[in-house]
Amino acid sequence: MSILKTPPATPLQPRRRAIVVGASSGIGAALTQKLAQEGYLVAALARRSDLLNNLCADINAAAGETRALPYEHDVTALEKIPALLQRILTDLGGLDLFIYNSGIQRQVKLDEFDFAKDREMLETNTLGAMAWLNPVAAMFHHLGTGQIVGISSVAGDRGRVGAPAYNTSKAALSTYLEALRNRLTRRGVNVITIKPGFVKTDILSAAGAKKTFWLITPDQAAEGIWQAIKNRKQTVYVPGQWALLMLIIRHIPSFIFRKLNF
Repeated sequence: MSILKTPPATPLQPRRRAIVVGASSGIGAALTQKLAQEGYLVAALARRSDLLNNLCADINAAAGETRALPYEHDVTALEKIPALLQRILTDLGGLDLFIYNSGIQRQVKLDEFDFAKDREMLETNTLGAMAWLNPVAAMFHHLGTGQIVGISSVAGDRGRVGAPAYNTSKAALSTYLEALRNRLTRRGVNVITIKPGFVKTDILSAAGAKKTFWLITPDQAAEGIWQAIKNRKQTVYVPGQWALLMLIIRHIPSFIFRKLNF
């Protein structure tokens, strides 16, 4: 990796610092680009080092300075997270914003009950998030400042026939983020739960989704998330019309909902 010069932070021009976990493609890549454009120094983490290195190289070349630093990382390697976090904090010189975007969804047939797939989704979508968010939350709690963003999903609002484990992983993440928010708000720390609908990403393709609506691009999702960060929101559906739809879906009686094929 070619390191370009990073202008030093000053009291009049502080350098905001962010970590994006799950940054190599889709929403994570778009968020990394958006934050860099907004002046952040971003630590970008992902498993696919080739995509990650290319992303950071493009960002830095466009900016003419170092604004994105790549770190190869698999979120299921839970024991490596504490040391990696300390390394990144040293490299960045601190932290203002943390975003957990890592997530996978495996295609599951209606007559398939595959624990290996279920475990993989829970380890990435939920346990990896908790392993990162616990130490970040503890640090922000001590500092009395900072923002945490977790990318959950509308899929976590109800248990659907097509994706039991994926729904579970996102429901657990949403509840965990709410609990962190209730703990940390009194300490001046903001925690945002983002619930995207259909976004044109690898996850949507892997899930084998055939019927989609209100489909948006990763860049559109990133812009909605950035607005939530700027305005220190708490729970945000992206795009916003999902909030009304999911309000309706959450209130469909179970004896009706279980007959629906979604």
